[in-house]
Amino acid sequence: MIVCESARLRLRHLIDADAPFILELLNEPDFIRNIGDRQVRTLEDARNYIQHGPVVSYGQHGFGLFLVELRDNGAPIGICGLLKREYLDDIDVGFALRESYRGKGYAFEAASAAMRHGQEDLGIRRIVAITSPDNHASAKVLRKLGLEFERTIRLPDQLRDTRLFTPATGAAGAT
Repeated sequence: MIVCESARLRLRHLIDADAPFILELLNEPDFIRNIGDRQVRTLEDARNYIQHGPVVSYGQHGFGLFLVELRDNGAPIGICGLLKREYLDDIDVGFALRESYRGKGYAFEAASAAMRHGQEDLGIRRIVAITSPDNHASAKVLRKLGLEFERTIRLPDQLRDTRLFTPATGAAGAT
C-alpha cells in the first residue's frame, strides 16, 4: 500500500517480500552504529522484524516505518516513517538509507513526505526526532526539516545518550 510520494520517492507499507532488503539494511555497519543492532541475522528474522514492528504499528497507530523506493524503477533504498515510542511524548520521524543512496537528498525528501503525511493526513500536530550524538548527517537532515536540538535524553536500556530534536520556534508542527 502506497502511503505517500515525493518527486523522486514512494513510501509504502513494508511486506514480507521486503525481508531480503531489510536484512541487508539492518546489518549495514552505519545502521548498527547509529541506530542499533536489531539482531536481524536471517530472512526469517527480517520477516519477524517487519511483522512485529512496522505491521503492528500500522494497525495500532495508522503509521510506522515504510519502505522508501525510487519512483522511476521501484528500487528499495531505505526505510522512513513515523514512530510512537513509549519513552517519548510525541511521535518521531525516523529514517535509514542504504549507504549507496546517502548524500543525494533522499533522506530529507523521504522524511519531509512522511512528516507531511503525518500532519496533513493523520492530524499529528507535533513531530520530533532522535539521533545518536555522533550522527552528524542525520542531525543535518533534521535541521533542514525545521527541527532543532533541544536536549540530550537517555533511552531505556541504553548506555549512551541520545539527542532529541524538536520543532524550531515558528516551524511547521511547533507548538
